[in-house]
Amino acid sequence: MKTMNLTVRTKSVLLVEDNPGDARLVREALKGSKEPLDLSIASDGQEALDMLNTLRPDIILLDLNLPKIDGRDVLKTIKSDPKLKRIPVVVLSTSESETDINDAYDAHANSYIAKPLDFTQFTNIVHDIQRYWLGSCVISPTRLN
Repeated sequence: MKTMNLTVRTKSVLLVEDNPGDARLVREALKGSKEPLDLSIASDGQEALDMLNTLRPDIILLDLNLPKIDGRDVLKTIKSDPKLKRIPVVVLSTSESETDINDAYDAHANSYIAKPLDFTQFTNIVHDIQRYWLGSCVISPTRLN
């Protein structure tokens, strides 16, 4: 009888969020994960791009309205870089503007989700993102070189 050695790889998430309250909510929602999860947080667009020089997350949760470099420009930079473009980017924004939504998809966002104001709904959305993008969805491996 052959035994299989299954190694569970730790999934990684880069959250790009300047609002400490929203960052805390995402962190708390992800704490209950059944699988190992590594959360990195960038509080502005420049920090996110700097982190992506060495970090290859499985998914990026991106706010649009960020200091230093706006989330829209971060998204365009990620999706135009051959080394980064396959990383799924989920825009998680308070904006429900049709222009913001269309611009995000035109810049190749993988998903656009408007942040709900209700804590339970916000937590449920983060769980849904995690279940789909880190559980059900097959994501292309990313490389550092």
